[in-house]
Amino acid sequence: MENLNPQPQNQTANTAGDPQQQTNQVPADKLTFQQGITELDSIVSKLESNTMELEDSLKAYERGVELLRSLRSRLDKAQQKVDVLMGNLEENPTGDEADTGLHKA
Repeated sequence: MENLNPQPQNQTANTAGDPQQQTNQVPADKLTFQQGITELDSIVSKLESNTMELEDSLKAYERGVELLRSLRSRLDKAQQKVDVLMGNLEENPTGDEADTGLHKA
């Protein structure tokens, strides 16, 4: 029998609240940052709509926490890299003020 409702093969976001796809979720740290943000936004919207069953809401909330932790960790790491780079720019052995502006070549 032909499947009349085919599911996309590469669906990583918007799975909160769909119990069939809950078990097939990609781990939060395997998603791109944008995919994680998109999925988290979807989860928040669904939770705010108050249309989900309690069990699905709890699963969605758990997924949201997982995504939030992963995204915060990535942001913290990116901020550390920026801080290191900015520190390298500010360290100027000649004592001159460091130029941190971008200029067209």
